[in-house]
Amino acid sequence: MNSTEGLDEEAHVVVVGGGPGGSTLATLIAMRGHRVVLLEKEKFPRWQIGESLLPSTVHGICRLTGVADELAKAGFTRKRGGTMRWGANPEPWTFSFSVSPRIASETSHAYQVERSRFDQILLDHARHTGVDVREQHAVVDVVESDGRVGGVTYADAEGARGTIRARYVVDASGNRSRIHQHVGAAREYSEFFRSLALFGYFEGGKRLPEPNSGNILCAAFESGWFWYIPLSPTLTSVGAVVRRELADRVQGDPEAALTSLVAECPLIGEYLRDATRVTEGPYGELRVRKDYSYANTRFWRPGMALVGDAACFIDPIFSSGVHLATYGALLAARSINSVLDGTVEEDTAFREFEERYRREYRAFHDFLVSFYNMHVDEASYFWSAKKVTESTGSDLQSFVSLVGGVSSGEATLATQQALVQRYTSQSGEFAAAVDELAGSTEPSILPLMRASVVKDAMQEGANEQIRAQLGSDVGPEIPLLDGGLIASPDGLSWSSPA
Repeated sequence: MNSTEGLDEEAHVVVVGGGPGGSTLATLIAMRGHRVVLLEKEKFPRWQIGESLLPSTVHGICRLTGVADELAKAGFTRKRGGTMRWGANPEPWTFSFSVSPRIASETSHAYQVERSRFDQILLDHARHTGVDVREQHAVVDVVESDGRVGGVTYADAEGARGTIRARYVVDASGNRSRIHQHVGAAREYSEFFRSLALFGYFEGGKRLPEPNSGNILCAAFESGWFWYIPLSPTLTSVGAVVRRELADRVQGDPEAALTSLVAECPLIGEYLRDATRVTEGPYGELRVRKDYSYANTRFWRPGMALVGDAACFIDPIFSSGVHLATYGALLAARSINSVLDGTVEEDTAFREFEERYRREYRAFHDFLVSFYNMHVDEASYFWSAKKVTESTGSDLQSFVSLVGGVSSGEATLATQQALVQRYTSQSGEFAAAVDELAGSTEPSILPLMRASVVKDAMQEGANEQIRAQLGSDVGPEIPLLDGGLIASPDGLSWSSPA
């Protein structure tokens, strides 16, 4: 099309997509005073999958953007950790985000959220921060010149078209992105994680006993695994994930398919015994989604970056989707702010973005391969984690709290210095626990624990949370990458280490 058709305007940054990644990135750039236009093709609120959050998003990145207090007031279900029927133990076992589950702290939980409400809160907060949010504006094409992306063309709800020229375009429009290929990237799919999910919503389902009633429940069975997410005291998201070769199990009549899969998993059947499936409204449809894990071969090019599912997606068992989206948004925002402020060269800034982002994705991917492959069950190759051993003690609790990007807090910690000391101490204790596990002959989560990239990535997630709360008071930061950059004191850009 003619890029000069209709309204022609300018901005520093155009963000495509108003989900958590797009809203977070737009907010972080607007906080530096740059002009940001966010184009969202739908009208919020709208339904979206992915209701279970990690503490690093809630207490780290959302604290940095200033929206954490609004989330705390929203009344979302508190998620203290996870409960799993997975492994050798026939009974469900629980991990907690808190080192001591009996000590209530401000940062040892996340939320189970209705994404329509959660995404609306983040988008409204972006507006209040100064982002020019335009709903029902679909991006039609990307403007390119001399090898660089320089803006987008769009169509609004009435079909009127316009062009926004910008220094940067960020694609945060999800796994169905129409423009991600303009980065020059192809999606590389994991051969290991190729599955399909059939899911719906139920009223009146059973809850786990307190204090874990808000936990996500995951249950492995012969054909795959179930998620069971308590979104409110009565509403539950329920989904069955089956491996690719069993795709015929979710074809045809979805109601009959879900009923059959629930019958194959007695634990989920028990929890749904007195429940009724929602059949009306936004939660009334049974949906099928391909949960194929992938990562683009490139996450950026001059003038354009990808975040969230537009960049990569990983198996959903540990609820990493919103975490990866918001973490990628933070990294991209730092790079864009640094270039716009003239403090870091573009190649240097975006190399930091891509390497950190890809490293985080790889850590989750490698962890999950180990989790599924730990003790292969001959009768169920893909779901080998059915024979995962009983790692339900404090080692698993401390590991998962860092997998969630969380530094578990205690009510007795009243000063910032005490928080820093506790964080430093727990980081050392975690490293020591990993080394101890790696040298043990006891069945455990050894394949993962041997990988230094996982230890490093989990510590990085915890560090982001602490820096969001304490800023420069956390002390000098060490570059995560060899010869790399560090976050600025306010967390909004990159700087060179002293």
